[in-house]
Amino acid sequence: MEDFAPGEHWVIGSHHFTREALLSFNRRFDPVGFHIDDEAAAKSPYGRITAAGLHVACGWMVCYLNHASAVREELARRGMPLPEMGPSPGFRNMKWLKPVYAGDTVTYSGVVKSLRPMASRPGWGLMFGLHQGHNQHGELVFAYEGVVLVQARSAI
Repeated sequence: MEDFAPGEHWVIGSHHFTREALLSFNRRFDPVGFHIDDEAAAKSPYGRITAAGLHVACGWMVCYLNHASAVREELARRGMPLPEMGPSPGFRNMKWLKPVYAGDTVTYSGVVKSLRPMASRPGWGLMFGLHQGHNQHGELVFAYEGVVLVQARSAI
């Protein structure tokens, strides 16, 4: 927890959404017409096939896991202790603000909103953050408020 501060912002990575990836994901997990059929999509408010909301959220998770792995590798390379990140007790206000189309690249970032030690779990705290995704035009397409358990350095 000591390594984070309210207002701290970081970019965790970018995910490129190809037509093939959109169709594959949509067929498996969100097979509604405007997600899998060009003609149906053309008649929808979106005008063409879009990424499913869950696919956009999964893009965030892929970037987060890659970023966390790279940070842990760098800490290990420096011989620094590796803090544990616990599970997330949940999230709020997940929003898909603009459609994500084939060819779009979404860059995901986060900002620490607040930190709170846990009385019920000494050496651990809760980190509250705002997580966002912006497309290649700088438009906000995805956002949610998340919380995760973080081990304090003193507990390592």
